[in-house]
Amino acid sequence: MEELIAVIAKALVDNPDAVKVTSKFEDDTVTFELGVAPEDLGKVIGKQGRTARALRTLLSAAASKAEQRCRLEILE
Repeated sequence: MEELIAVIAKALVDNPDAVKVTSKFEDDTVTFELGVAPEDLGKVIGKQGRTARALRTLLSAAASKAEQRCRLEILE
């Protein structure tokens, strides 16, 4: 799932080398942290958060197929 987030984020940003995805395990939930260059932050979030919401939806669909609980945090 880290790879899924990274591939999508790299396609959205101008500086794909700055994209970093890390994961943290807490109880039964996996939290993915997405870090991008400061100038690309708006592209990952999108207007009114639509792009971020779409990323979270895709992650949720992939997680439910793998029977996991996942969250996505976008780091500033």
